[in-house]
Amino acid sequence: MRPIEWKVEAADGNARCGTLRTRRSVIETPVFMPVGTQASVKGVRFEWLEQEMDARIILGNTYHLFLRPGVETFKKIGGLHRFSTWNRSYLTDSGGFQVFSLNDLRKLTEEGVEFRSHLDGSKKFLSPEVSMEIQAALGSEIVMVFDECPPGDAGHEATRKSLELTARWAKRSRDRFDRLQVEGDDLGHIEADGLSGHQSLFGIVQGAGHFDLREESLERTVDIGFDGYAIGGLSVGEEKSVMYGVLEHIAPKMPADAPRYLMGVGTPEDLLEAVSHGVDMFDCVMPTRNGRTGGVFTSSGKINIRNARFAADDGPLDKECGCSVCRRYSRAYLRHLYQAGEMAAATLISHHNLFFYLDLMRKTRDAIRNRRFGAFKKDFLAGLAENDTVDV
Repeated sequence: MRPIEWKVEAADGNARCGTLRTRRSVIETPVFMPVGTQASVKGVRFEWLEQEMDARIILGNTYHLFLRPGVETFKKIGGLHRFSTWNRSYLTDSGGFQVFSLNDLRKLTEEGVEFRSHLDGSKKFLSPEVSMEIQAALGSEIVMVFDECPPGDAGHEATRKSLELTARWAKRSRDRFDRLQVEGDDLGHIEADGLSGHQSLFGIVQGAGHFDLREESLERTVDIGFDGYAIGGLSVGEEKSVMYGVLEHIAPKMPADAPRYLMGVGTPEDLLEAVSHGVDMFDCVMPTRNGRTGGVFTSSGKINIRNARFAADDGPLDKECGCSVCRRYSRAYLRHLYQAGEMAAATLISHHNLFFYLDLMRKTRDAIRNRRFGAFKKDFLAGLAENDTVDV
């Protein structure tokens, strides 16, 4: 039995929609995964994600959960799902991106990365093997290989060196993962709906903005063999045109019979661009990070609710939105909450933003099924341009 099942249901050009079935949920793609870095989506209750937004999968982060509460906690309690009470699917990032963001606090070797915890300065170590062991204890449905993420503007030579290390680490991740799936049936795995209780492993394609290295990374990653394939190393400082160029070049070349995941991206415009090239899965902190500072995503573009022009605006955040926040609260009231320093402000805006992203994916799937994705993308982007010069 396979740990996941993947099926493309419809296509419109390179854009496609499908079904990804895990032991815990049936996930319709293209899908946006809310980021639950610390086993919690910031400011948003799981009940809202389940009942109103119908989120089928969220993301957790190995680096942060490794540091706090720690692997032993998950082993004692029985995994991330039982610990957090999120009973739908989890994808866990390997921790590589966070480790490599530490810069001076880390020491990179062939074996792995030694670093100092940003919490208490204590020495820690992550490697492909350690990352796989942590993610096995977490019990996520989708596990990511441990990779190195070079800067988006890295030169060709530096990117090739990073790619070589990522390829070696991918093989080590695969080997340790496979052994753990045989040995680790005591780690809280469950069987459901005809699928095995084991986890699935996704490989990561690196190469920065260099098309030849992206192709080489893809070839070497596919040769190892994974249940799904991710595009890493984008939206890390490169120009938007570089990211879009990489997506156009590499996404259609990725295996058609496996999910394609674009890591850590991005704006609504970015998601639609990626979908047009065949990407199926996304995650990004933008909806909740913006929500905490008053940034609101709407069908007519992004606004900042703290702007004085909303002080007496009794309309909803987005007249086209059906979320419970837009149905009940006005822009004027939400602005007041921010100005008054009320915690509810960040919660309510984050709620709306996540609903907006998940609803965008629902509309995208419908457009692909009806073979009108191109028109939908054009109309949606035209709507976003209404506020291009206001409150961004």
